Amino acid sequence: MANETAPANRHRVVIIGGGFAGLYCAQALRKSPVDVTLVDRRNFHLFQPLLYQVATGALSPANIASPLRTILKYQANARVLLVEVESFDFAKKEITFTDGVKQPFDTLVLAAGSTHHYFGKDEAWEPLAPGLKTIEDATEIRRNVLTAFERAEREVDPVVRARLLTFVVVGGGPTGVEMAGAISELARMTMRRDFRAIDPASCRVILVEGQQRILPTFHEKSSRRAAAALTGLHVEILFDCHVTNIANDHVVVTVDGSKEVRRIDAETVIWAAGVKASPLGKKLAEAIGAGVEIDRGGRVTVSGDCSVPGHPDVFVLGDMAAMKSADGKFLPGVAPVAMQQGRYAADVIDRRIRGTAPAAPFKYWDKGSMATIGRSRAVAETKGFLLSGFIAWLAWLFIHILYLARFENRMLVVFQWFWNFVTRNRAARLITGSPGEHHVTKVN
Repeated sequence: MANETAPANRHRVVIIGGGFAGLYCAQALRKSPVDVTLVDRRNFHLFQPLLYQVATGALSPANIASPLRTILKYQANARVLLVEVESFDFAKKEITFTDGVKQPFDTLVLAAGSTHHYFGKDEAWEPLAPGLKTIEDATEIRRNVLTAFERAEREVDPVVRARLLTFVVVGGGPTGVEMAGAISELARMTMRRDFRAIDPASCRVILVEGQQRILPTFHEKSSRRAAAALTGLHVEILFDCHVTNIANDHVVVTVDGSKEVRRIDAETVIWAAGVKASPLGKKLAEAIGAGVEIDRGGRVTVSGDCSVPGHPDVFVLGDMAAMKSADGKFLPGVAPVAMQQGRYAADVIDRRIRGTAPAAPFKYWDKGSMATIGRSRAVAETKGFLLSGFIAWLAWLFIHILYLARFENRMLVVFQWFWNFVTRNRAARLITGSPGEHHVTKVN
C-alpha cells in the first residue's frame, strides 16, 4: 500500500468509525498530504436508514452494506483496520486496541456513532425490545416478527394467538413510523395468503409515542398526514404514552395527564424511542480530563470547527457530537449532519496541514426531512415545502438510492424495490439465527 512507503513524517489521521461521518471524512482526505487510518469493529459501512427494510424482509443485509476496504481500495493514502478501541492516551498521542496493539496519531477523529437508549432500563428491556442500529438488530427483529406469525399458525388458544399477533413499536420518530408501517404492510399485503389457520391481516400493530404527535421534529401538517397514513394501514397510535414496563408477554404504558395505566399483551416489542452516543465518548472525556463536557446522551460538546475545546487535534462527529446550530438548537443525529461534518472536518485538517486560511465555523445545510410510511406513502419537507403521498415517496426513494455507498448497492436496491412494488412480495423473509442469540448494539 502507498502509505507503507510514505515518508515517516507524514501527518497521521486516525478515524474511529466507518459510518457516515467517518467514511465521508476519510474520502474527503483522499488528496491531502496525510496518511489516513480508518478503524472500525466491522468491516463494512452500513446504510442505517434502510435497516427497517431488512427487519421486515424487503431487503437483504448485503443490499445496504458495503465492505470498507472495497470503498477505499483506490484511495492510496488510506488503510482500514478491523479492530476495536480500548482506550486513549493523549500524552503519548496513541490509541490502544482491545488486542493490546497501539496506534499513534497526530489528529484523531472520533465518529463511532450511537446505540440504543433505554433510559436506565438497558439490562431489563434490551433483551425484550431490540432496537434498530445494526444488521444483527435487524435480523433479530425480522426473526421475532416472522416467528410470531409461525407460532400463531400453530396456536389453538385464541388469547395466546392474539398476543402473538400483536406488535408494539415504541417511539414515533422516523424509525418507529417506518417500522410500524412496514410491519402492517408485511402482514396485510405480502403474507395475506401465506397461512391457513390465521389471517395475518388480523394482527395489531401499535405505535407508542410519548408526545402529542408522531414525527415531532416535522411540521405539524406532516405529522398529521403521517398519522393518517398509518391509520389507513390499520396501525393503532397511542399518543402521550410512556412505557413503564416490558415483560416477556406484555408492555405496560402510562398515559400522561390521566395517569391511566394500560397493559398491552404482546410478545414482540421493537424499540425506537431513543439513542445515546457510543461509550467511546465517555472514554475520550476521561482520557482528556478537565474541560470536556458530556451531555445526558453521552455526546461530547464540540467547538464550531467540530473539535474538542482546547484540543484542536481531536474531532468528534456525527451522533457523538453535541453541537448547536444558529437557532440555538442541537443538531439532530441524522445522516446528513454526519456526512457534512465528515467533509468539513477533512477540510479543516487539510487546511491546517497545508497552512492555508482556517475554515469558517461549521454550518449545517438542512436539505429537509423525510419519512416513509409504507407503499406509495411518505412525508417530506424541504425549503418550506411540505410534500406527502406518492410524490414524497418517490423523492424518498431517489434520495436514499443516491446516498448508498456503491453503484452495486444502488442497482440491487432499485431492482428489489421494483420487484417488491410490482409483486407486493418481500423476498428476504428469512428466519435466521436462534432466539435469544446475542445481538450487538454498539456502533464503532
